[in-house]
Amino acid sequence: MQTLNASPNGININVDCGSTHPESLQEAVRRYGADLGVAHDGDADRIIAVDEKGQLVNGDHIMAICGLDLLRSGKLPQRAIVATAYSNWGLTQAFQREGGEVLIAANGDRYVLELMQKRGLLLGGEQSGHIIFLNYNTTGDGLLTALQLAAVMRRTGKSLSALREEMQQMPQSLVNVQVQRKDGWELNEAIADAVAKAKAELGSDGRIFIRPSGTEPLFRVLVECPDKLKAEQIARNIGAAIRQQLG
Repeated sequence: MQTLNASPNGININVDCGSTHPESLQEAVRRYGADLGVAHDGDADRIIAVDEKGQLVNGDHIMAICGLDLLRSGKLPQRAIVATAYSNWGLTQAFQREGGEVLIAANGDRYVLELMQKRGLLLGGEQSGHIIFLNYNTTGDGLLTALQLAAVMRRTGKSLSALREEMQQMPQSLVNVQVQRKDGWELNEAIADAVAKAKAELGSDGRIFIRPSGTEPLFRVLVECPDKLKAEQIARNIGAAIRQQLG
């Protein structure tokens, strides 16, 4: 086992390393021919993994890998997990193919935990790598998650890159729209018409997520569909409608 960036001096936490900067880990995994690389954040409640090819394995991938393993073994209550609206739609598709379900909580691990407890579920988390295994802990634990991921690799005999393919990431387009005001947007007919038109164009092959920032004068428009160029165009069209009405 090799360790990287393991000499803290009090001011170098997360500097060009860890789950927010995994590039050096990706290079090291390839250099050493490792089967698995694991990066944590400063307090190690999050994890981003790297497979043997140097590909990133984010929180969505990890929930797919561990969740589908539990589902197939009959150990996933209600055949469901909890994620947030920022998780890739490919995660939902992966569970739907296996007869499972992904419930969506408000963004933030506290809301993920709240919905898990309300519905009696054992697995939930965020794309950022904050994963909760409620039968072991009530918060994210990067070390625990790494062990759970390694256990699935050991149990299935599959490489991490093969397990990563359990979830096919849907192309995403995120547009930030600066506005003068955010109130009343849900009732704005022009914005509603733009969203309805976009949903009709996507059909069942994608999704749209619109969220006003809680701290800034802007809206975030996220569109996912198999065609990245279409996702980008739809996100721009909705963004233009929001800007025209509220900007």
